Amino acid sequence: MTAYNDIYHEDLVKHLESELSGDFEKAVYCWILDPTDRQAVLAHVAIKKSEPDYHVIVEIACVLSPEELLAVRRAYHLRYKRSLEEDGAATTSGNIRKACVLLWALVSSFRYDGIEVNARLADKEAEILHNAIKDKALNHEEAIRILITRSKLELIATFNSYRDD
Repeated sequence: MTAYNDIYHEDLVKHLESELSGDFEKAVYCWILDPTDRQAVLAHVAIKKSEPDYHVIVEIACVLSPEELLAVRRAYHLRYKRSLEEDGAATTSGNIRKACVLLWALVSSFRYDGIEVNARLADKEAEILHNAIKDKALNHEEAIRILITRSKLELIATFNSYRDD
């Protein structure tokens, strides 16, 4: 890609974005970009569609480790001179904006990724979620805080505790 930029004085990815679309575009990115840049470009393509493809953002936010997600956010910012979270939030409106609050919070957070699980904390947070759902007055801030700050192992422990109550 550097050779292309040196010869033609233009960004290859931006040129491809204007020429390609759909699955073929995604396949080309898989071949020419390193994984971090690829995720950043795929996220950009997904949120800039007339109907944003939130599945791509969910996959990036939920599958990548905190370090990998941070690297994607940095690559996105380097490439597009904007933040992934702001671009994503700007593309949502109406009822979908409310539903995407959790999604953009997941993208912008840095979750603990260790293997230690605090069982008491899991029980306490399961109780918070249980009471909020039972009372049908879901405290969105608390639920979002729990979902975006806990590791996958901690969330599994919390959900298991929730299920057991």
